[in-house]
Amino acid sequence: MVQYHRYLSLKKNADFPKDGIFASHSLNLDFSTCSYYYKRTRPNSFSFLFLALLCCCCFVLAHHLFFGSSFTFSLLHSPETQHDNSVMGFYENASSFSSVSNGGTIYCDRSGYRSDICIMKGDIRTHSASSSVFLFNSRSNDFEGRRDEVEEIQHERIKPYTRKWETSIMNLIDELNLISKTVKLGIDHGCDVQHEVPAVFFSTGGYTGNVYHEFNDGIIPLYITSHHLNKKVVFVILQYHNWWMLKYKDILSQLSDFPLIDFDRDNRTHCFPEAIVGLGIHDDLTVNPALMEGNKSIVNFRNLLDRAYRPRIKSLIREEERGAQAMVRERMKENQLKKPKLVVISRSGSRAITNENLMVKVAEEIGFQVKVLRPDKTTELGKIYKEMNESDVMVGVHGAAMTHFLFMRPGSVCIQVIPLGTTWASETYYGEPARKLGLKYIAYEIDPKESSLYLKYHMDDPVLRDPRSITKKGWEFTKKIYLGNQNVTLDLTRFQKRLHLAHDYIVSRLNLHSQQ
Repeated sequence: MVQYHRYLSLKKNADFPKDGIFASHSLNLDFSTCSYYYKRTRPNSFSFLFLALLCCCCFVLAHHLFFGSSFTFSLLHSPETQHDNSVMGFYENASSFSSVSNGGTIYCDRSGYRSDICIMKGDIRTHSASSSVFLFNSRSNDFEGRRDEVEEIQHERIKPYTRKWETSIMNLIDELNLISKTVKLGIDHGCDVQHEVPAVFFSTGGYTGNVYHEFNDGIIPLYITSHHLNKKVVFVILQYHNWWMLKYKDILSQLSDFPLIDFDRDNRTHCFPEAIVGLGIHDDLTVNPALMEGNKSIVNFRNLLDRAYRPRIKSLIREEERGAQAMVRERMKENQLKKPKLVVISRSGSRAITNENLMVKVAEEIGFQVKVLRPDKTTELGKIYKEMNESDVMVGVHGAAMTHFLFMRPGSVCIQVIPLGTTWASETYYGEPARKLGLKYIAYEIDPKESSLYLKYHMDDPVLRDPRSITKKGWEFTKKIYLGNQNVTLDLTRFQKRLHLAHDYIVSRLNLHSQQ
């Protein structure tokens, strides 16, 4: 699971530069790019106070001169708020995107730990051959007595992907040149396609292909960045994949009314009045209402998924009904209404439940109607959504497939089986986000005897006794020992307590709903 890289880099202080987020800082403002950065200094008391006062004054003046009152940054970050939140360099409210004055300047916020974001407004034109997006400013007075017709006034470079902190993967992301130019009045560079709505540029490279990263690094940040535009936006994609578009077309249709643009292969000049380059991201699989226009949350994103897949779900139901007799169908409904539905997200290979069949039998004896799902890259997302949306309880082992908890209705139950060495990541990537969605989250941390590693290592070995001491050594140790070579054999006597807890919770909710 590649998302462990962030955890390990945070845990290893040696991975941070000396002027990193845990060092002493003074605040420096770069007016040329409207970005700011931290620089470690050791000034004396008088110098420190003088510099602090000077910076505050400069920021207030710059804020009013360049942005106006509604263009706000989250500038002050303590180490606590700096930890993987979108307050790190992202705008406090997406409505600030539309407040940039039409001055021909490219405004970039590069303070974020996870992503950079740049905003352009004016005469914007794409040029895929040079991986560039141009912002043209027509001025006649600037060119009196000059022979040259074009002057470059600003040049920014950005990789529009939300894992800025992970150098190894960012090396694989294509870079965009954002260039502001002043051109002589009357020169027309031509537009092949004129758009009347803004553009959002982002990349589907990197870890795309892993469902966790597809949602965490792409789909949810795209929602965060574009929701305030009310579908009046064009998505321009670098490192475009046809399969990605087909997989997520239902969701994309809820975010934009316009066709996608494959930036690398579409050589036409597309012209836009505004452009947002890069995506905002809050935290793992979540949406922070405090940073959203209208206080939108992960529940609003879940509602968007419901709208996206509702037509397909209705179609699947009609297909099922055509294959069953009316009487049989009614009997099935009667039986199913008596039993809460539990879905098992089954894994093969590493972190598989070796006694899954027995676990299913125990769940059925408790009173669940059980469905085992084995999703892969070819499984239609609409079908997975239908099964999860209709379920009351989800059971799965820590891994990317746990991302499907996003398809559960708020009020449902999510049970995560936590193998050795995955406690922090299980809580961070799925436990906390599940609770934010409104699910009842139940964690089941396995004992060493439930791990296949128990047969490979002595009971006093740190691998079993102190997994944290092993994961601190680095990603390769975590991947090799705990993620790639560990299966789970559930202690069903212990695990069924979690199943009973989930069953009682769902039944009580159903009874309450029935009474109401």
